[in-house]
Amino acid sequence: MLTLLAFLLAIGVLVTFHELGHFLVARWCGVKVLRFAVGFGSPLFSRYWRGTEWVICPVPLGGYVRMLDEREGPVDPSELDRAFNRQPVLKRMAIVAAGPLANLLLAVLIYWVVVAQGVTEIRPAVGMVVKESPAAMAGFQAGDRIASLDGAPVENWQAVRLALAERLGGAMAGPAMRFEVVTAAGAKATRTLDLARDGKRFAADLASGNIGISPVRLLPVIGAVDPEGAAARAGLKEGDRLLAVDGKPLSDWNDWVEIIRNSPGKPLTIRIERKGAPQDVLVRPAGVPGEFGYVGRIGAAPQSDEAWMRSISYTRQYDAGAAAIEALRKTGDTAWMSLRFLGRMLIGQASLDNLSGPLTIAAVAGQTARQGWTSYLEFMALISISIGVLNLLPIPVLDGGHLMYYTAELIKGKPLSERAQLMGQRIGFALLASLMAFALLNDISRLFGG
Repeated sequence: MLTLLAFLLAIGVLVTFHELGHFLVARWCGVKVLRFAVGFGSPLFSRYWRGTEWVICPVPLGGYVRMLDEREGPVDPSELDRAFNRQPVLKRMAIVAAGPLANLLLAVLIYWVVVAQGVTEIRPAVGMVVKESPAAMAGFQAGDRIASLDGAPVENWQAVRLALAERLGGAMAGPAMRFEVVTAAGAKATRTLDLARDGKRFAADLASGNIGISPVRLLPVIGAVDPEGAAARAGLKEGDRLLAVDGKPLSDWNDWVEIIRNSPGKPLTIRIERKGAPQDVLVRPAGVPGEFGYVGRIGAAPQSDEAWMRSISYTRQYDAGAAAIEALRKTGDTAWMSLRFLGRMLIGQASLDNLSGPLTIAAVAGQTARQGWTSYLEFMALISISIGVLNLLPIPVLDGGHLMYYTAELIKGKPLSERAQLMGQRIGFALLASLMAFALLNDISRLFGG
């Protein structure tokens, strides 16, 4: 229920803000707005106010503003000057662009509110390294603190993520990446990620900017137990410290995960420490389908090292002016990264598997809502930027497609032919429908393990 409500609230706010952009600029330009609708389908709510019908519909995945237009029906001669199609091309461009720009403005406002409260930053410290990952092959070790990437200093973990996403968005082979780090012992060292060697082997991970490092440090301690899983049936409890499996000592949570995954259906003797006393527990991991056959799973989650996280976290405070500048920067950086990612998908350097649809967005809405209002607001800002950037793309059907038509009209001195516009609309609709179908298939695959 929380996931559904969080999703509906986010989409409702973002769609309303988008359509308000069109509405306000249309009214400012003297265009009559006949209907302002949020959602699609038969109206659930309808009310006339100041010459406009305000409508809420049951399907919340979009909305529209219907303006007076001779192309959609007869217009009273006394109102011809208020028809959209009679406006100068620059006014029409302003009305169309206002929707996506409103989404970008909303992102700036949200980030401003979040940043003004103070931002918790995480120093660029490596909490753990995934075994047999690009980072492990580059020599990364837990405790490394990243000072720079390819010569560019990094101040926090967010800067590391952005730099990796920017550099690895296509997961293509290329020049090596050099990380200057300070080790846990205080020594300076260089970690070199060889993309020519690792690009193909780790293509899927690299495409999403994942090289196998995380600031989080997981303890070999049970943090949560699925009541329906093998761990619960074996008697494992929250707080149990994992010491060994079949007599083999465990050094960290990664060791534990690897053993469990490689032991579907196999009985394992687990030595644990509970309330200071060691004891043995017999666990038989369930076998679940994986990419290359069955993998083991017991339904237990780890406990994070809170002391470590406190040691690498700090709060940065901003005054109102600095917060506004930071909000503009975050919005610009995110929008630019979205454009670059879309460009890489277009030329085949980034996988279409990274596309997400409404199911994934709903799931993330629920997750961020559970984490608190700050995470939820940042999620809304990210989706608002995505909506703004997507709608500005020069694809017929989208706002950017109409802007493309109007730009051609400015250059030619007259509108494109109806045939050309209709052909573009058909192509744009087919392209958009294909992308939406692909995103929905990705959602289903992620949610149901396909």
